[in-house]
Amino acid sequence: MNIRQVVDKIDCSFRGQVQKDQNVKNAYLLVHSEKLGVSLNLAKGKTGDVTANIHQPNHLASVGKLFTATIIGMLHERGDLSFDDRISKHLDNDLMDGLHVYKGTDYSDEIKVYHLLQQSSGLDDVFFPLLKMRISDPQFRISTRDAVLWGKNNLHPKFKPGKRHLYTDTNYYLLGLIIENITQKPFQKVVHELIFNPLEMKHAYMNDYSKPEEPSKYPAAAAFIDGVDFTGLEGIASIDHAGASVVAPLDEYLVFMKALVQNKILKEETLKRMLSDDLPMGGAAPGLSYGYSIWKFKTIPILMPEKYNCWGCVGVTGAFMFYHPKTESIIVGTFNHDSYKQKALRFMLSKVIHPMLKCK
Repeated sequence: MNIRQVVDKIDCSFRGQVQKDQNVKNAYLLVHSEKLGVSLNLAKGKTGDVTANIHQPNHLASVGKLFTATIIGMLHERGDLSFDDRISKHLDNDLMDGLHVYKGTDYSDEIKVYHLLQQSSGLDDVFFPLLKMRISDPQFRISTRDAVLWGKNNLHPKFKPGKRHLYTDTNYYLLGLIIENITQKPFQKVVHELIFNPLEMKHAYMNDYSKPEEPSKYPAAAAFIDGVDFTGLEGIASIDHAGASVVAPLDEYLVFMKALVQNKILKEETLKRMLSDDLPMGGAAPGLSYGYSIWKFKTIPILMPEKYNCWGCVGVTGAFMFYHPKTESIIVGTFNHDSYKQKALRFMLSKVIHPMLKCK
């Protein structure tokens, strides 16, 4: 297929997917490959009465974790912390005391920064229990710090630190608190200073925490979890925090991803460790491994040939931001509905990467 045919095929697949699924209220897709000459930015659906627009800000849920991991990488390069530090070096005793007690043994002081990054601390997830509490009680509010303390008092670790992968926002709340303790600045301010401002992401902001340098003419796109538009829930920011607070138009997520891939914000050796220090995700994500907030597709003979290998980050609302080395393409998108948390990746592989691999 030539470039025009590839672009038309991706466009048709995207629009068809949205049209046939009543769950999807709005969806967005950006595909960029200088190597192939592909530049595609699509928006379909509505947020309330506002027709979807490519310039509309999108909350890509846990895609925001990659911004947090990148800041930790920056602090590692500066010598402010090491990936191998015990987290007790950067967190106070009140948070650390009894944080990880598993089968009667306290492993709190064994948790290292890289355990949080690769989701192998063993700590349980506080996000969904707290989200349910917020949905059922409009007055419910909790700080990020208190969310971690709530988890310590109400949940139980699942295994010893470093034993395996378990995806949990708790790990990234702790990373956010580490960033605040080291910089002595609010997490959102650090994100603006280290990422948004240098990359001129003028419409990017942290949900409920900060304002963009240039306000958008359009409202942030609605995104649904359990049938509720969580982007409009007051008080949700504290349980987004360093796990999922970034909001920006897709073309600004592209700016960030290009800078990361091209080693403009992290050194090559830092990114290499973030990619290579990974663990199998298992469970609902066979064939995927997890580095430092980086999901990686691994080669599976016949089922997943090497040419499909790519890496990036995923959000529960069917959001994704990936780099595909074979085509040198960056793919950012979201279906803004939690029924797409797995379907979105299948769409990316079969309806975006597959036709691009046929481009001549």
